Amino acid sequence: FAVVNVERLNDFEDGTEITPELLLSSRLVRNPKDGIKILGGGDLNKKLVVRAHAFSKEATSKIEAAGGQAVALS
Repeated sequence: FAVVNVERLNDFEDGTEITPELLLSSRLVRNPKDGIKILGGGDLNKKLVVRAHAFSKEATSKIEAAGGQAVALS
Protein backbone atom coordinates (compact mmCIF):
# COMPACT_ATOMS: atom_id res chain seq x y z
CA PHE A 1 0.00 0.00 0.00
CA ALA A 2 0.90 3.63 -0.44
CA VAL A 3 0.35 5.31 2.92
CA VAL A 4 -0.96 8.74 3.93
CA ASN A 5 -1.20 10.03 7.52
CA VAL A 6 -4.46 11.73 8.50
CA GLU A 7 -2.65 15.00 9.29
CA ARG A 8 -1.87 15.39 5.56
CA LEU A 9 -5.62 15.49 4.85
CA ASN A 10 -5.89 18.87 6.62
CA ASP A 11 -4.72 20.42 3.32
CA PHE A 12 -8.23 19.90 1.93
CA GLU A 13 -11.35 22.00 2.59
CA ASP A 14 -14.05 20.88 5.04
CA GLY A 15 -16.55 18.59 3.34
CA THR A 16 -14.17 17.38 0.62
CA GLU A 17 -14.54 13.80 -0.58
CA ILE A 18 -11.04 12.35 -0.60
CA THR A 19 -10.55 9.70 -3.29
CA PRO A 20 -7.46 7.83 -4.52
CA GLU A 21 -7.59 9.97 -7.68
CA LEU A 22 -7.57 13.19 -5.63
CA LEU A 23 -4.63 11.97 -3.55
CA LEU A 24 -2.73 11.18 -6.77
CA SER A 25 -3.52 14.52 -8.44
CA SER A 26 -2.55 16.45 -5.29
CA ARG A 27 0.72 14.46 -5.11
CA LEU A 28 0.11 13.14 -1.59
CA VAL A 29 0.52 9.72 -3.22
CA ARG A 30 2.86 9.10 -6.13
CA ASN A 31 2.47 5.36 -6.73
CA PRO A 32 -0.69 3.70 -5.36
CA LYS A 33 0.85 0.20 -5.64
CA ASP A 34 -1.82 -2.18 -4.26
CA GLY A 35 -4.02 0.65 -3.02
CA ILE A 36 -3.95 3.46 -0.48
CA LYS A 37 -3.91 3.04 3.29
CA ILE A 38 -4.71 5.89 5.65
CA LEU A 39 -2.72 5.86 8.89
CA GLY A 40 -3.46 7.68 12.15
CA GLY A 41 -0.37 9.89 12.36
CA GLY A 42 -1.06 13.44 13.54
CA ASP A 43 -4.35 15.25 14.09
CA LEU A 44 -7.26 15.80 11.73
CA ASN A 45 -9.20 19.06 12.01
CA LYS A 46 -11.47 18.75 8.96
CA LYS A 47 -14.75 16.93 8.36
CA LEU A 48 -13.99 14.74 5.33
CA VAL A 49 -15.31 11.68 3.55
CA VAL A 50 -12.21 9.59 2.93
CA ARG A 51 -12.33 6.76 0.40
CA ALA A 52 -9.29 4.48 0.50
CA HIS A 53 -8.44 0.79 0.27
CA ALA A 54 -7.50 0.39 3.94
CA PHE A 55 -7.48 2.33 7.21
CA SER A 56 -5.70 1.83 10.50
CA LYS A 57 -8.02 1.73 13.53
CA GLU A 58 -6.54 5.01 14.75
CA ALA A 59 -7.13 6.71 11.37
CA THR A 60 -10.77 5.59 11.32
CA SER A 61 -11.25 6.90 14.87
CA LYS A 62 -9.71 10.29 14.05
CA ILE A 63 -11.72 10.71 10.83
CA GLU A 64 -14.97 9.85 12.61
CA ALA A 65 -14.10 12.04 15.65
CA ALA A 66 -13.73 14.99 13.25
CA GLY A 67 -17.26 14.28 11.97
CA GLY A 68 -16.20 12.56 8.75
CA GLN A 69 -16.47 9.08 7.28
CA ALA A 70 -13.90 6.43 6.44
CA VAL A 71 -15.12 4.39 3.46
CA ALA A 72 -13.18 1.26 2.52
CA LEU A 73 -12.85 0.54 -1.20
CA SER A 74 -12.68 -3.02 -2.46
